[in-house]
Amino acid sequence: MSTARVHPTALVDPGADLDEDVEIGPYSIIGPHVRLGRGTRVGAHTVIEGRTTIGAENQIFHHASIGAVPQDLKYRGEASELHIGDRNIVREFTTIHPGTAGGGGSSTAPR
Repeated sequence: MSTARVHPTALVDPGADLDEDVEIGPYSIIGPHVRLGRGTRVGAHTVIEGRTTIGAENQIFHHASIGAVPQDLKYRGEASELHIGDRNIVREFTTIHPGTAGGGGSSTAPR
């Protein structure tokens, strides 16, 4: 049973996987293929989408955009993933995107 705390104005897809003690701030959007690890905190107005896995105890500040389609012009809609490790701090207005086929289809930001 998840003990996630989700602000009533946040939109979390039922397919998202939220671990224990996850906090989702106001007006944030969490997509269907997103996995958030234990103790991760997501600030207000943040969007996390795509096939994105974020580890434990991360702090994501407000207005971050994580997991949207790659900005690489070679991207043609192929499957891609984003993996972020544990105990990272993602500051406000940051964008982090998955990889493209040319780079192996995955971006990883371990800590």
